[in-house]
Amino acid sequence: QVQLVESGGGLVQPGGSLRLSCAATANIVAFNVMAWYRQAPGKERELVAGISRRGGTNFADSVKGRFTIPRDSAKNAIYLQMNSLNPEDTGVYYCKAGSFWNVSRYDYWGQGTQVTVSS
Repeated sequence: QVQLVESGGGLVQPGGSLRLSCAATANIVAFNVMAWYRQAPGKERELVAGISRRGGTNFADSVKGRFTIPRDSAKNAIYLQMNSLNPEDTGVYYCKAGSFWNVSRYDYWGQGTQVTVSS
């Protein structure tokens, strides 16, 4: 069973930065897509950023130019570098590993890490 462990969340002021980490217990090259999702209170879970096995990336419009999704295959890890954070970025951030960009019942998910952007 593959496990994904997120870390790096916390409280940050508007305009600040955070770097989330997602460590997998399996070789991440086995997955076609690894991605970060977030769920804000009262809202559905949404894709924030993803990276394909070949290195193609996809970002939500709301984070383009502010977030990046580095990958370290040697460490079986992906990251989410978040800059210029604003209160709308608040939510629980989840790491996903799977075969498709769309959510599938065969996906693996981490337990989530809370990000709160507030002054």
